[in-house]
Amino acid sequence: MRVMCLGDSNTYGFDPRSYFGGRYPAESRWVDILAARTGWEIQNEGENGRSIPRWEFELELLQRTTIDDRVDLLILMLGSNDLLQGADAELTGKRMEAFLSWLPIPLSRVVLVAPPPMQPGAWVFEDRLLAESSKLAAVYRKLAESMEVRFTDAGTWGITLTFDGAHFTENGHKTFAEKLYQFLNE
Repeated sequence: MRVMCLGDSNTYGFDPRSYFGGRYPAESRWVDILAARTGWEIQNEGENGRSIPRWEFELELLQRTTIDDRVDLLILMLGSNDLLQGADAELTGKRMEAFLSWLPIPLSRVVLVAPPPMQPGAWVFEDRLLAESSKLAAVYRKLAESMEVRFTDAGTWGITLTFDGAHFTENGHKTFAEKLYQFLNE
């Protein structure tokens, strides 16, 4: 099975202890853990700072280089950077709806994952961010139901976050991989 994981720095495996975009080792990144556990061919399309693609050039690039009919399953976890850049949960949901509507593959091949809510930390010090990140799962759940997309809420999985309040710890990555594996095999 050919799987693509499209996301932000938590999909990439960013280690916030590094200054230059360093990653956790492969054995500590959820995408690589999932690949090892399943034997699937998994393409990690995580990118530090990625928000929900909405500009024409972003969509064209994704269609040309990344998302095509060879993708059997697209695991999609985005939205945190939209919130960090000032969008609220409702606007982030509208951006996700537009992106899902654009996707060049059937929505039956998509799993939408709501990222865990942010926690107070070095990157998360505004009450607005805490509140909006806590609302995102409900917005995504409603969207997934209306568009008939598989959905799961990583906010219910007990993912541990680092000192910055936004990124997974190495143990958080391991928990995420295990919970996602369980969800995919239900």
